[in-house]
Amino acid sequence: MRILIATDAWKPQVNGVVRSLESVAKALGEFGADIEFLTPQGFASIPLPTYGEIRLALATPRAVARRLDGPSIDHIHIATEGPVGFAARRYCLRSNRPFTTSYHTRFPEYISARARVPESFTYALLRRFHNAGSGVMVSTASIANDLENRGFQRLMHWSRGVDHSQFTPAKASVMNLPRPIFLYAGRLAPEKNVETFLALDLPGSKVIVGDGPSRRALQANYPEAHFLGSQTGDALAVSYASADVFVFPSRTDTFGMVLLEALACGLPVAALPVPGPLDVIGASGAGVLDADLRAACLAALEIPREKAREHALTFTWANSARQFLDNILLAKTAGPCQMIASPGLTG
Repeated sequence: MRILIATDAWKPQVNGVVRSLESVAKALGEFGADIEFLTPQGFASIPLPTYGEIRLALATPRAVARRLDGPSIDHIHIATEGPVGFAARRYCLRSNRPFTTSYHTRFPEYISARARVPESFTYALLRRFHNAGSGVMVSTASIANDLENRGFQRLMHWSRGVDHSQFTPAKASVMNLPRPIFLYAGRLAPEKNVETFLALDLPGSKVIVGDGPSRRALQANYPEAHFLGSQTGDALAVSYASADVFVFPSRTDTFGMVLLEALACGLPVAALPVPGPLDVIGASGAGVLDADLRAACLAALEIPREKAREHALTFTWANSARQFLDNILLAKTAGPCQMIASPGLTG
């Protein structure tokens, strides 16, 4: 089966959406699927307002149609709700081609955190975008339930995985910092709630891996924290494996790929009891979820690293790819349906 994935999130961006798409495409190849990508590459682009690191493709409907025309593509999956995604959606509707979508990012909350745009307005736009397809893939039961309550239809479960060979406790090194070391890794932006973590009264050291529009202000306001900049691959794995607790202060993530990466490196998690951590960590014992984030950080110090690694091993890219293919086959053959992921469903 030849599948085209249309996405606005692509290299050189460094985020969970890009890592997920790259990883699942590789795993899909093991199932005999041939994956092509339609990305902003090859189009002129402009910087995203308030977030210049991300560029928006000027993808014209005609240019996108040229890429999508032809009998060689068996299925089109639209991963993001940006210019590339909208152009692909328009093409599918005009040519009467079935397509699926996926919901990766809580844009209504993100936009509301940056500008005074009501969440209800943005959700209405997203609902119209996704409900036009044959199914919308979501990563967790909590997000599926929330979207169902907001009128989204034909919801399908699509979990994530982690590369257990790259993200491993064996990558541990020595950080020449006072311990315990509390680590955050991810985008530095208002919606990530990083300042809540930095403001905590904690022993030892706080280490920040990542970049984004909030970095300059955060560094100025919290000079005692250690900002290491953006990291990927082995460098990121070393940071995870060398810390003592991974702190995830976000209230708005749909999943949190960094949670799996940290756990795979044997790093216990401290997070708020919100969608994402509730689904990934749950009652596994691999982390502590508490509305008091400081209490969660201190309690997570008592979790054995083996417990974190053990839980991460239940999430694989092979299972993620299998779910993705099953969703496509169901969307192509069964017509309108609704699948809501049950709590506790992993891998």
